[in-house]
Amino acid sequence: MGSVLLAWYAWIKAAHVISVVAWMAGLFYLPRLFVYHAEQVEPGSPTDAMFQTMERRLLRGIIGPASIAVWVFGLCLVFTPGIVDWGQIWPWTKAASVLMLTWFQHWLGWRRKDFVAGANRVSGRTFRMMNEVPTVLLVVIVSSVIVKF
Repeated sequence: MGSVLLAWYAWIKAAHVISVVAWMAGLFYLPRLFVYHAEQVEPGSPTDAMFQTMERRLLRGIIGPASIAVWVFGLCLVFTPGIVDWGQIWPWTKAASVLMLTWFQHWLGWRRKDFVAGANRVSGRTFRMMNEVPTVLLVVIVSSVIVKF
């Protein structure tokens, strides 16, 4: 298995990076949609239905599949011989950050269900602050992988 992963290493890494870009784009955009949804949309209105459709499609059509691809290709990279030295700190900081991004994705999914139920209690300000979470985690991940601190 290791020799197959080594032979396909460059392609796997490219697919991983492409998946990360798609995942991050969705994680940046969905909280912004929630800001506008929470601040400017009346529950039960046609605009509410439109926002719910956009949010569902973003979460299920882009964020979900991209996160699965990130995990699949990322684990392939982890199991490629000679790529990850778990004796260093950087793989642990990256892994912890990816787990936090995955939690954040699920938090967004729970908030979407609140909008669907007409029970959103999260303010636009909170969504604005939470919109910074993926940025901070992206800085940690990229720094961990490139600088290998």
